[in-house]
Amino acid sequence: MPLGISASRPAANAGIDRFDVSLGGLGGCPYAPGASGNICTGDLVHMFQRMGYDTSVDLERLLGVARDLPALIGHDVPGQVIKAGTSERRYSTNL
Repeated sequence: MPLGISASRPAANAGIDRFDVSLGGLGGCPYAPGASGNICTGDLVHMFQRMGYDTSVDLERLLGVARDLPALIGHDVPGQVIKAGTSERRYSTNL
């Protein structure tokens, strides 16, 4: 789990309700080579919704927009829920 996401959980438990995130986790610092970027909006919303927080965000709609990002910007994005789907996603055992 990226550090930004793991740090957000105790912050939310302490009453913080605003977080700096970016669609797909895009970003980073041009002055810090190798910087990993920002907290992915979809990943953070997914985590908070699974924890029972009311985010008022339509996660599927958000992920739909985020899935279009790679084609728009010409490279992959670091968001994990965009790639793997939500934890509610089920896989067939009939292979």
